[in-house]
Amino acid sequence: MEKSARRRIGLIRQITTLALFSAISTVLMYLEFGIPIFPPFLRFDFSDLPALLAAFLFGPLQGIAVALVKNAIHMLVSWSGGVGELANFIVSASLAGVAGWVYSFRRTRGGALLGMAFGTLAMAVAGALANYFITLPFYVNVIQMSMDDIVAMCAQLIPAIKTKLDVVLLGITPFNLFKGIVVSALTFVLYKRIGRLVR
Repeated sequence: MEKSARRRIGLIRQITTLALFSAISTVLMYLEFGIPIFPPFLRFDFSDLPALLAAFLFGPLQGIAVALVKNAIHMLVSWSGGVGELANFIVSASLAGVAGWVYSFRRTRGGALLGMAFGTLAMAVAGALANYFITLPFYVNVIQMSMDDIVAMCAQLIPAIKTKLDVVLLGITPFNLFKGIVVSALTFVLYKRIGRLVR
């Protein structure tokens, strides 16, 4: 009976924490800003941080759930018809899911670093695919921006960019690698402190 009660309390604590993380992640998604060294349509935010923390605290599926909830809420006020949120979910879920999955096998500091490294790489690959096949076609076909305009915009910062593939490989992928590293570093600093609060 006592064991069952502890299990229920643990489940309630987990659900409450995930709901709080999802709310924080949603708010952080709105606090976006540009970084001058990257193309102007790429906006940085810290909304992946709660998802990555959830993946480390509870497991990869819980981290993915936080990424899903934040994008589902954001979609209610989105102008992209869910396309931007789909791409963002793919990227966020890749970081949190892969990092949390690796960490679940080795719950040490080294395991956390390894998980975040693989998660960041997965985020970069997923971001490249999502932008090449989802986001950039959306801009071209729905927003009516020509690919030449997008390439020209990016080439002002990175002259080597000449094609759509260059935009993805030289503009978007470095941005996602940078974002993954920053979010991972913050997670590494905050994880133990947040973990103690949750427990």
